[in-house]
Amino acid sequence: MRLPQAKLDSVLDRFHQVEARMSAAQDGAEIVRLSKEHAELKPVAEAVGALARARAELPELEEMASSGDPEMSALAREELGALSGRLHELEREVALLLAPKDRDANASAILEVRAGTGGDEAALFAGDLFRMYQRYAALHGWRVEIEDVSEGEMGGYKEIVASITGEGVFGRLKFESGVHRVQRVPATEAQGRIHTSAATVAVLPEPEDVEIEIRDQDLRIDTYRSSGAGGQHVNKTDSAVRITHLPTGIVVTSSEKSQHQNRAKAMKVLKARLYDQQRQALDSARSEARKDQVGSGDRSERIRTYNFPQARVTDHRINLTLYTLPKVVEGDLDELLDALIAEDQAARLASLEEELA
Repeated sequence: MRLPQAKLDSVLDRFHQVEARMSAAQDGAEIVRLSKEHAELKPVAEAVGALARARAELPELEEMASSGDPEMSALAREELGALSGRLHELEREVALLLAPKDRDANASAILEVRAGTGGDEAALFAGDLFRMYQRYAALHGWRVEIEDVSEGEMGGYKEIVASITGEGVFGRLKFESGVHRVQRVPATEAQGRIHTSAATVAVLPEPEDVEIEIRDQDLRIDTYRSSGAGGQHVNKTDSAVRITHLPTGIVVTSSEKSQHQNRAKAMKVLKARLYDQQRQALDSARSEARKDQVGSGDRSERIRTYNFPQARVTDHRINLTLYTLPKVVEGDLDELLDALIAEDQAARLASLEEELA
């Protein structure tokens, strides 16, 4: 992609303006805002500078390649070949940095896993999925904190909600939203027959620097006595909290031992769901663009199948099949997620090309 020089110049101009303003700013809020913009612009400005230096080498090498000196000409042609490849990589890097991006890519996230069709086996599968994400988070140094949980009768979870805190959590995990299907022989199956069951996953960004207005009069807050599967972890007091957001009908719960903590946890999840609702509305307004994007976040979309007898995992959005299921369920998700991110990058580059056309 040949990026217009005017576009590159405008990026550098803005970067220099922000730097100059930062040195003069005295207002705390403005300093924070400028610092954030500077941090976002710096890698773009550095990449644009590297591209400009590489482009500046071209005329001299082309002149040397057309000189009458055979040895110098051959050397220059060799360097031109290497420079051509480097220019291509630099232009792609700059294009990706300039392409439309998800403002929440670096945010922490709320992870929700719910058992779907399949009864007890679906709850067991939901538990397997949650542990897979726990292990993936541990590999990346992210912190996982359970916000609410409803255990299955035979194990696993009917529903589990957790916050995952760290740099770039949402950008990596946002493609996990959707229906996950499993094909395997359940532990309770005496005949050895393969069953198919499902669980749904939702990954919501935790809003950062975004005001989510929640009025007290729009909330109904109920307390109740939580219970666990098989009588385990049963609270003796009405400490569990259920918050209903009346305008949207969104219901969130938290059932730890402290009512005060439960209210704070439930409010955090409510804010994330309201913010996600705003994101979904914005995406719907750009529905034509969403058709070409990986992982629209549609909760009803079947995105992946885990076939245990064949040790196979298939992502249906990009038609990718891997025979590494044991590694995947142990949290080795990077090959899958890297492929999804690459597909998303290709879509963003295509969007930028249309914009520049």
